[in-house]
Amino acid sequence: MQKEWGFFDSRNIIFETEMTNFSKVALACTALFMASGAFAQKAGDNIVSAGLASINPDTQVGQLTNSGVAQAAVNGATAKVSSETTLSLSWLHMYTDNVGAEVTIGIPPTMTQDLTTPATGAHPGAAKIQLRSPAVVAKYFFGSTQDQWRPYLGLGVAHVSFHKIQTNAGDATIQNLSGNGASLSSSWTPVYNVGVIYNIDDRWSISGSVAYLPVKTTATFVGRAPYGSTTGEVKLNTTDYVVRVGYRF
Repeated sequence: MQKEWGFFDSRNIIFETEMTNFSKVALACTALFMASGAFAQKAGDNIVSAGLASINPDTQVGQLTNSGVAQAAVNGATAKVSSETTLSLSWLHMYTDNVGAEVTIGIPPTMTQDLTTPATGAHPGAAKIQLRSPAVVAKYFFGSTQDQWRPYLGLGVAHVSFHKIQTNAGDATIQNLSGNGASLSSSWTPVYNVGVIYNIDDRWSISGSVAYLPVKTTATFVGRAPYGSTTGEVKLNTTDYVVRVGYRF
């Protein structure tokens, strides 16, 4: 009986030793998991990102007014501005674990504008316009610094301006209406933003977002005599789809 008790005592000691070792390993793994899990955005972080932005304007032309003989020609005009994809760059700074501000810029895309009027018909490629829209957006991130997925809502402002406007030299009607110059006024516009960041590890991430910009501008076209100049409000209700790869430091 004593030998049997001794046998069981030895086995219990071995079992307890193994359990103790297992507990140590488990605690180490838990600590490692907790350390590696804290890889979401936190206060003080800076994230630089690069990717692609798809810019999709929905164009609405208001009533156009002509100072010369072309009022009938511009009545009821409609326009369409092409969707374009360009390089997008951003810098996000986290002020708290949940609140950050992001500055975005990109390579200005050149967009094509088609014009149609009831009196003169369709004019594809009536003009080419370079668009610039740097923005600053405040963002609120849901969840915590332990989360791999961080959805967010954003609200900000963008300065929208139009450059290098070229009218179609091969379209006689367009040249009559704007052969002596064309311009679109710059404006500040709100930015409404929603998106999500997927944290690959403690440095790299992928983000996807949708932004809406209700852009308003005043269009001015200076035509050849006696067609005069044409002015009117144009709305470019723009939806941007953005995918970027980010690096945190």
